[in-house]
Amino acid sequence: MPPVPPAMPGAAAPPAGTATSPSRPASAGGDPHAPSLQPGAAADGHDGNALPPGTLLGEFELTGVIGEGGFGIVYAATDHSLQRRVALKEYMPSSLAERTDGTQVRSLSEEDEATFRKGLDSFINEARLLAQFDHPSLVKVHRFWEANGTAYMVMPLYEGPTLREVLRKRSTAPDEAWLRALLEPLTEALAVIHAQQCYHRDIAPDNVLLLAGSNRPLLLDFGAARRVIGDKHQAFTVMLKPGYTPIEQYADMPDMAQGPWTDIYALGAVVHFAILGQKPAAAVSRLLKDQYVPLAQQVGGHYSAGFLDAIDRSLALKPADRPQDILAFRDALGFGPLPSEGGRVWVPSALPVDTTRRPGPQDALPAAPAAAPLPTPPRPSPRPAPAPADTDGGDAEPPPSRRAALLTGVGLAAVAVGAGGWWMASRQRGPAPAVASAPPAGPAASAGVPASRPVPAVAPPASVAAPAPAPAVPAGPFDVVAEFRRIVAGQTPGFSVEARPTRTQLRIDRDKLFVSINASRDGHFYVLSLAPDGQLIQFFPNLQTPSNQIVAGASLTLPSATKDPQTGRLPDDIVLTEPPGQAHLLVLVSRYPRDFSLLGEQRVSHWREFPTGAKAEAIARRQPPGAPSIYAGRPICPGGGCADEYGAALVDFAVVR
Repeated sequence: MPPVPPAMPGAAAPPAGTATSPSRPASAGGDPHAPSLQPGAAADGHDGNALPPGTLLGEFELTGVIGEGGFGIVYAATDHSLQRRVALKEYMPSSLAERTDGTQVRSLSEEDEATFRKGLDSFINEARLLAQFDHPSLVKVHRFWEANGTAYMVMPLYEGPTLREVLRKRSTAPDEAWLRALLEPLTEALAVIHAQQCYHRDIAPDNVLLLAGSNRPLLLDFGAARRVIGDKHQAFTVMLKPGYTPIEQYADMPDMAQGPWTDIYALGAVVHFAILGQKPAAAVSRLLKDQYVPLAQQVGGHYSAGFLDAIDRSLALKPADRPQDILAFRDALGFGPLPSEGGRVWVPSALPVDTTRRPGPQDALPAAPAAAPLPTPPRPSPRPAPAPADTDGGDAEPPPSRRAALLTGVGLAAVAVGAGGWWMASRQRGPAPAVASAPPAGPAASAGVPASRPVPAVAPPASVAAPAPAPAVPAGPFDVVAEFRRIVAGQTPGFSVEARPTRTQLRIDRDKLFVSINASRDGHFYVLSLAPDGQLIQFFPNLQTPSNQIVAGASLTLPSATKDPQTGRLPDDIVLTEPPGQAHLLVLVSRYPRDFSLLGEQRVSHWREFPTGAKAEAIARRQPPGAPSIYAGRPICPGGGCADEYGAALVDFAVVR
C-alpha cells in the first residue's frame, strides 16, 4: 500500500460501547438482500465467523451478512443514531484469526500474530485513506474504529450490480458513448487518489459497481489488508488478476515501477473486456510472446479511431509505452479538464432491451460527451463481430483469466498461475484425502453453434470502410457445459470412466480440489476445468506434469502425491479463488493420445487455456457438419485412420465463500 496520509481528526473515535447481544429485537430496517461493496445475498442466520443478526456494535445493529471472504465480513446494519441503513465491514482474516467470546477476535497462533497485526494496520490505513477522499465514484467511509481485537469501518449501503454482471447480460457490446460515460467519472476518481500517490492496483469489472437508479460507477475494493496478508502466503497470490494486472505488478523489478500507468492498464483492460467480451492475455504470457491484437484492427469502424488508439496505448506491455498519468490518458480519450467537483458524467441508466429495428441516423458515432448526464443511447441492431482471420485457432484471444502469482526468491523461483477462479500453488503435499461420490452429469445437450457477441452497428467514419458482416449463425449462446455433455454422450459404448471429487462443495481460498478417476480401459487422460467466471483450462496433462497414462481398473487421484516420471516434479495443489458459483470438470480418457491444436496454443504458465464464447464459436463454425465437439480434441493414430475411442465423465460442484 502506498504511504497513507494521517487520519482525519476524530475519524477513528470508537462508538460508545460494544455489546455482544442486542438489548432489543433486531431492526427490520435493513434489507438482507441489498447488494453493497461485495454484492451477494445476505444470510439471515449465523454462519462461520460472521456475527449473528441483532448484534450491537455501538450504535450499529447488524441485520444480515452481505458478503464473507477470506479477509473480512461485510454486514448490512442499521445506524440507530442517524436512523439510516449502512454497510459495516469487519476485519476478520479467516486464515489467521478466529472468533472467541462474542465479538472478540484473536489470531490463531503466535506465528500468525505478526501478520494478523499488519493486516489490521493496513485495514485501518485503508479506512483512513478512503475517509479523506471525496468523489462520487469512490467509496465513502463514514467512520472507523478498533475494538474487540479487530477493526471496523462503516460505509453507505451501496446498491447495484457490478460492471461484470451488467456486461455479461448484454447481447451486444456497449457503444462509445456508453463507454466514455463510464470512463469519465472513473478517471476523475483515479485522478483524486493518484494526487495522493495512492494507486488502486485491482481495477476489474467486478470491482466497479453501477449504482442503482443513476448507474453511476463506483470504484470498489482498495484491498490494503489483502496485499499485506498475501505477502505472507507467497506474495501476490490473492490480488493479481491476469488480463487486468500489468507486468509490473507480478514482481518487484526496479525498471518496472508501479504508478498511475498501472491503473491505466487495468482500466484499458476493462474496456477491452466490455467491447470483446474477454480481457487481454495475461501480461506474463505477453512477456514471452506478445500476440495482442489492437482493438483498432478488431473493431475499427465501430468506434472512433482516437478512442481505440487510447485504449490500445493503455494496454502496452511496457509501462513506459503507456500514458504516464491520468491527465494524459484523459487527453488521449478526448476528455476535457478535470472539473472542480467530480462526478459530472454518469453511465447511461438502464441496460437497453433488445429490439429488431435496423440502425438509423440516430445510431451514428457520437461526438465527445458534454459535461451533462448522458441519456440512454438508442439500441442498435446486433451485428456480429468480424470472424478471426486465423484458420487454426492459434491466434485466438484467450478467455478471461482470474488470478495469477509470480513467486520470487533468487530470480524467478516458481510461477503459480491461477486460471479462471483457480489457484495452483507448488508445494510439498501429503497423501490425498479419501474420495467421495460426485453428482451425476446432466443430460446431453444439442450441438448447435451459437452466435458471437456483436459490437455496436454504428456508422463508421467516412475514411474507414465498414467491415462486411459475418455470416449468419444459429441463435443462442455458446455453451461450454453443453459441449462437455455432448462429449460424454458421444463416448464409445463400453468405455466407461468414473470421476469423483473429494468434495462437491469447495470453499474459496481454503479447500483443495482432488479428483479420483478410473477407466474400464487403458488410455490417456485429459482433465478440463470450467470455472464459475467462464475460464476454461486444461489442468492435465501440462508442461509440469505431462504424463497422462492410466491403467484399466486402477484408481488415480489428481493432483498426484508423487512426482511426474518425465519431469521429476510434483503437480500443483488446486485451490479455488473468487468468484463463487458452479464449476465443472470434464475427464476424458482416450485410447490414443489426443491433439488439441485446433484450439490454439495459448498458455498460462504451464497450463493450456482454451477459448470460449465468440472465439470458440468461430472455431466450431469451421468444422464439417457432424464433427465432434472442439473440446474433445482429435485422436493421434499411428498410421492414421483409427477409430475415435474414448470414455468421459462430467463432474459439477459448487464454489462457495
